[in-house]
Formats: sequence, C-alpha cells, structure tokens
Amino acid sequence: MIRVALISDIHGNLVSFEAVLADIDQQNIDEIIFLGDAATLGPQPHEVVTRLQQLGCPCIMGNHETYLFKPTLGHAYMRGTQWFTDTLSWCRGQLTPDDYKFLGQSAPILKFGLGPDTHLLCFHGSPRSNVENIFATTTPAELDEMLNGHQATIMAGGHTHVQMLRQHKGLMLVNVGSVGMPFAEMPFTGNGPTIMPWAEYAIVTYDNGSVSTELRRVVVDTTAVKQAALDSRMPEQTDWMSNWTTLNMLDT
Repeated sequence: MIRVALISDIHGNLVSFEAVLADIDQQNIDEIIFLGDAATLGPQPHEVVTRLQQLGCPCIMGNHETYLFKPTLGHAYMRGTQWFTDTLSWCRGQLTPDDYKFLGQSAPILKFGLGPDTHLLCFHGSPRSNVENIFATTTPAELDEMLNGHQATIMAGGHTHVQMLRQHKGLMLVNVGSVGMPFAEMPFTGNGPTIMPWAEYAIVTYDNGSVSTELRRVVVDTTAVKQAALDSRMPEQTDWMSNWTTLNMLDT
C-alpha cells in the first residue's frame, strides 16, 4: 500500500500549513507532493517556503510562483489590481535568494507511480497551463483540451481553492483544495473570496490495485492566522483578515 498526501495553495499561511502537516503526521503517509502557490498573498511567505523546503517533497510550479519570477504576468492576470500589485511586491521582498532558487526548481507537471499500470499525474491548474480552472462544471470537451493528451489513473491539481472529485472517461480527477485560503466558491459571486475556517488537502491511496481519494479538512486556529497577519507588514492586512468566515456563521 502507498499513501500520498497532496497539498496546494498555501499562500503564505504558515499557521494553516503547520496544521495540515500535523494531520499528515497521523495518516501513515509515504510521500507528500506540493501542487503549487506557496508564498504569495499571505503574511509569512519566507517561513512557508523554508518549511516546504524542509519537507524535501516534489513541488509543482503554480501560477503564483511564475508571478514571483515574472511579475508582469501576475499584473496582467489580475488586470492591474492595486492590492495584488502591492502584495506581490511585498512578498517578493520577503523572499531570500535561496527561496527563489528552491521555488525555481519546481516542475510544471509530475507523473508519480502508484503501482503497476497505475499513475498519479500532478499539476497546478491543468496539465496544459497553471492558470486554467478545472471546475465540476467544466464540459467534457473543454476538459479533454485541458488534459492535453495526458493519461493517468488519477489526475490532481489545485488553483481554484475549491475541493472537487469527479470522474472523466474513467480517470479520477481531483482538486485537493487549498491549505492556506480555501474558498467557499469559485468563481466569486461577490466582490472577493470568502475564506473557510479550515485547511484542505487530499490523500490518494493505492492498495493492491485499488485506488481511492480522500478529501480532508483540518481545523485551524483562525485567531492565530489573523494574528500572523497583524504581526506582519503585509499590505491590505484588514481586507485579508475580513475575508475569513467563522464556524459559527456556517452553523446558522
């Protein structure tokens, strides 16, 4: 049996990252694979990259890693939104040369062997592009184009910050959600995201020819998350913290 933990979209949130790693420690995991977007948008970019590097796990190049190296692409993607421009600039200033060297070694996609004739294909947005969104509502024809001819038993990505599990022509297609900024919905219906009060990741298990995927939510101390923002000098602290909802709101 082999068990693989898939994590994605940490976005500078060390508190949630540590919560997920603590949960992974209890799950008899053989391998961790990171699917991209480590540092930007959150309050502790350098600390997150340092912790990720300590894991020694395979890493995928997310769109936000691309923007760290080519910020003009980020500005174009976000259509010149000022808060993003400010936050990206701040994040780039927090990272060290070693951080950039580590992130620059990330792969665009990764094929991981689970067993005989059983493979896991990992990417960020889609196998074709780290900025493409694969939704539950993406049409089969659109999805065929995004998969770009790749074949695997399971395909896993992130990017949308919304967990998903769907079957497409026999393959198992997984979105592992977001460690650092899990969204209530994507695309947004309001002015911005509502961030859920937990951290998300997935576990893929291969056992004697059988495969399964578990989508997990991990309890997070959102007070500590917000305090980390207050302790940082990240731009738009108040706006970032105000996007977090609470469990009490969800229960009403």
